[in-house]
Amino acid sequence: MARQPFTAGILRPFSGPARAAGRAVKLLRSTLVVSGMTLLSRIFGFVRDVVLARAFGASAATDAFYVALRIPNLMRRLFAEGSFSLAFVPVFSEYREKRSREELKDLLDCVAGSLAAVLLVVTAIGVLAAPGLVAAFAPGFLDQPAQFELASGMLRITFPYAMLISLTALAGGVLNSFGRFAVPAFTPVLLNIALIAAALGLAPRMEQPITALAWGVLGAGVIQLAFQFPSLVRLGLLPRPRVRFKHEGVQRIMRLMVPTLIGSSVAQINILIDTLIASFIAVGSITWLYYSDRLLEFPLGLFGIALSTVILPSLSRQHSAGDQQAFRRTLDWGLRVASLITLPAAVGLAVLAGPAVATLFNYGEFSAVDVSMTAASVVAYSLGLPAFVAVKVLAPAYYSRQDTRTPVRIAIMAMVTNMVLNGIFVLVLLQWTVAPPHAGLALASSIAAYLNAGLLYRGLRRDGQIDHQAGWGRLGLGLVVACMAMALAVLWLVGDLDAWLALGPGDRALRLGTAVGLGMAVYLAVVLAFRVPIKELKGMPN
Repeated sequence: MARQPFTAGILRPFSGPARAAGRAVKLLRSTLVVSGMTLLSRIFGFVRDVVLARAFGASAATDAFYVALRIPNLMRRLFAEGSFSLAFVPVFSEYREKRSREELKDLLDCVAGSLAAVLLVVTAIGVLAAPGLVAAFAPGFLDQPAQFELASGMLRITFPYAMLISLTALAGGVLNSFGRFAVPAFTPVLLNIALIAAALGLAPRMEQPITALAWGVLGAGVIQLAFQFPSLVRLGLLPRPRVRFKHEGVQRIMRLMVPTLIGSSVAQINILIDTLIASFIAVGSITWLYYSDRLLEFPLGLFGIALSTVILPSLSRQHSAGDQQAFRRTLDWGLRVASLITLPAAVGLAVLAGPAVATLFNYGEFSAVDVSMTAASVVAYSLGLPAFVAVKVLAPAYYSRQDTRTPVRIAIMAMVTNMVLNGIFVLVLLQWTVAPPHAGLALASSIAAYLNAGLLYRGLRRDGQIDHQAGWGRLGLGLVVACMAMALAVLWLVGDLDAWLALGPGDRALRLGTAVGLGMAVYLAVVLAFRVPIKELKGMPN
């Protein structure tokens, strides 16, 4: 008798309208789970940022810490959320669909051991070369010896976090492939808790208080990795690492990682270029961009990353099973959900940039000038939010088919565009002073994201991988009108930023909550009045 695949009878490809609707409901449910956990993470993240802003403000020390954090974050996004996850999940899903349990477990053991071996070497190099890395990524610090030394010392502490969180991402990829989204999505909360504890409990006891945050990052990495183990044990998939680079599955993942490494690094290179340029502008520019990025990450993580996390395993299974109709419907569903949620989120973020920054961060050392500067780059980032999310939905359609070259070529084009626009916008803003120069860096990133999303969409459309269902015309018109009405209502309520800054913390929070509630109510009312087909959130059309 032939041996049955490990997934026999589980998650077989859906067919027919009823099953298509059921598939969409399951995707929505999984997306909501990830979004809910991400929301919890973002709430703790904002608490963390409020604590850090109140304790440390925007200074040379905070600029040094965020550089020390950004470099291992680059490694995390390259090896964890970037190239490794994009290469690992499709291959792991294919093994799960077509191979036995023993073969699946063997693949996991070999991948875990091989990844750990590579990361150990990278971590050792990073710790030893910390001053050189700081000089490369923040050359403006070279003129400030104390700041440079501080950043180098903290980087030696934070760099091992890249190894720990990359192994955490391996565990998360396994859990996501089995539909266990809650634990990996909750894991970032632990980093926020660790940093809050470090700022409040450890920093006052240290000679250089800011270094407590570096130790908090390292401790969080250990806790986050350990947090995955019980779920892996319940699945019977806790790895027993073995270094086998010649394993067929490991070699396939490595081949896929080469182009995905380049593609995933593009966004991070853009961020590092922004950091490099910002280190030459006004003191505080790096911190202003950091807090702006944090506000952008709230809707991006809540919706974009959640959609990408859920869609990639589904698309990979559907492609492996040869169900192209299900593949196209899943992708169309993702674009609908992204449109319904991210367009109003982008408009709301732009309109409420100043009040949101003031409400969250304008305490202690974080001044009114910091609020104004941060709000300017928040507006610029918010303009690109729909494109950032669209990339998160469209790129998995390539990676799930193990086509890693096309999105890489497109990402490189977007990166070059971003670099050119960085120089143009910063020079223009330095001369004309119509906006702070660091806001030009954010605007360049937004424009490059639209180029990236547009080219990804064109390629999928050309290949017949996108099959738009009925209702897109009414959806587009309804969204435009609803967003305009929402913006006018919120602007009417918010008023002048100077008046907002004069309010106390409680009044700010109350008015911000009221503005958000009013905006959501107006948006939903107009969407319903236009009979926008929001039922597509619950199921796919026949």
